[in-house]
Amino acid sequence: MISRDIIDEIVYRNDIEQVIGSYVTLKRAGSNMNGLCPFHNEKTPSFTVFPATKSFYCFGCGAGGDVISFIMREENLDYVDALEFLAARAGITIPHDNEPPDEHGIPRKRVYEMNLAAARFFRECLSDEKYGKEAMSYLTEKRQLSMATIRHFGLGCSPDSGWALTNHMKRLGFSDEELSAGFLCGIGKNSGKPYDYFRNRVIFPIIDTTGNVVAFGGRVLDDSKPKYLNTSDTPAFKKSKHLFALNFARRCCSERMILCEGYMDVIALHAAGFENAVATLGTAITSEQARIFAKYTKQVVICYDSDNAGQTAAQKAIRLLGEVGVDVRVLKLEGAKDPDEYIKKFGADAFRRALEGGISGFDFKLGSIISQYNLALAEDVIKASGAVCSMIAAMPSQVERDIGIRKASEILRVSPEAMQNDVEHARRRMRSAEKKRESEEAQRSIRSFGDRVNTDAAKNIRASRAEETLLGLMLIYDEFRAEAASGAVGLSADDFVTSLGRRIFEALCELERSERGFSKAMLGEYFNIDELGRIEKIEQERRALARNDKEVFLASIDSLKKESGKSEGNSSDPFADLRRMQALHKQAKEKKNV
Repeated sequence: MISRDIIDEIVYRNDIEQVIGSYVTLKRAGSNMNGLCPFHNEKTPSFTVFPATKSFYCFGCGAGGDVISFIMREENLDYVDALEFLAARAGITIPHDNEPPDEHGIPRKRVYEMNLAAARFFRECLSDEKYGKEAMSYLTEKRQLSMATIRHFGLGCSPDSGWALTNHMKRLGFSDEELSAGFLCGIGKNSGKPYDYFRNRVIFPIIDTTGNVVAFGGRVLDDSKPKYLNTSDTPAFKKSKHLFALNFARRCCSERMILCEGYMDVIALHAAGFENAVATLGTAITSEQARIFAKYTKQVVICYDSDNAGQTAAQKAIRLLGEVGVDVRVLKLEGAKDPDEYIKKFGADAFRRALEGGISGFDFKLGSIISQYNLALAEDVIKASGAVCSMIAAMPSQVERDIGIRKASEILRVSPEAMQNDVEHARRRMRSAEKKRESEEAQRSIRSFGDRVNTDAAKNIRASRAEETLLGLMLIYDEFRAEAASGAVGLSADDFVTSLGRRIFEALCELERSERGFSKAMLGEYFNIDELGRIEKIEQERRALARNDKEVFLASIDSLKKESGKSEGNSSDPFADLRRMQALHKQAKEKKNV
């Protein structure tokens, strides 16, 4: 366990404005800083940094906390790893004790150790005449990769055996449970015995930007299915938050990145000198990956396969990348189905020329829509125009819409004025639907329905509101936290109705009663990042209110006790509630006058 003193020093030496400012463009807004949230797509800034309290909160998605929880979210790290990340940034050395297991029952570092050992095993198998002959032939002859490229990417192979890796890893001291949690072995449903997850495959290690082997991809060497197999989510890996070869591409991608569909396309491009190429990991691009692109580059050139699946995936990529403000181009390769084949046929120079001729995301989407219709038929022109107008209506910029209308009207041979009217009509429908959605969300929020962080809130809204008032005051004011922790105000965890509220109260009291006292930075030991965001929301909403005195604190205690069925107001005396409130108010005034 990392000591309180070291954690406080890490927070102190990592100024929250500077740390967050290295990820987000912040602008001064009074005493605070505002910017576009890095954790969800938005056009109007709802992300705020509060230097006075060394915290941040997004009023759009609910992400919040301190500099530690920001790094947890942004770098996809757990609490301890985020502390180590910030400690390294500040030049602080953390003494290491035994690391506690995470929610999967295995520490992240243990997964890193396993993956590194497995990567070495796969690499050694590739060089072994017995195990690696077929895989080496595939890589060097069919794929025409040099040994330098194979070593650069750490490529390997898995033997055509059910237990080769498992037995090797167990000899190194890794247990069946650890190997299963790290997705290196499966457990037989009937036998209960472990077996190798990757068998008879070329192996592609997936390495994060700090150099850790976090996962693997494997391509079959025969006709078995699936063709590609990838590590599922583990304590060290979230598939939706990583990009293959980003560890290399991040060094030379500030102006442009190339987004490919598969590992081999990326490797072929890097071998040909295009080291800014990356790929998603066996899935279509996610919003998290789109934000990674926005962090590293200004423009993304999408270079997907020319088949229907590739074109559909390109449509999604255009939308998600556009939402985070990245300029998007689409590369259509003539005479080849993918970049690997194109470079083999025509060479790197031809690919470089093709790269400069990529079309805009709008032109790609326009072409995709129009290709579905016969423009010689009036009814198809009407249908195509409707689809195009809906697409243009979703564009945020008036200038972009005007250009799109002029271009589309020429192709469809309809008047720009008619298309303009249809686009505005589509935008009105979109705004109406958005207002309806926001209204429904607001109603659910008022009733606490759909609250995934505090799932108990909807069961007793009054109690949950009273809990948030109490917890907000305890977070802000040392004296209220001290009184609650000492039992002086008669408040206990049993008074809390929601599980989250109870856990927050217990954590605040435990830290307050600890030898070193309360530190907000320690809350990361108790809560996940979504819960830390809720804690920050509770505090910021309380700070925004004008009245946060002892009377409010005591009245909230009384309200909570009443709602939880523990108030004296449940007695047969109909005036008990009134008398208790008067007594609490009197106590608060006397305390104030002392």
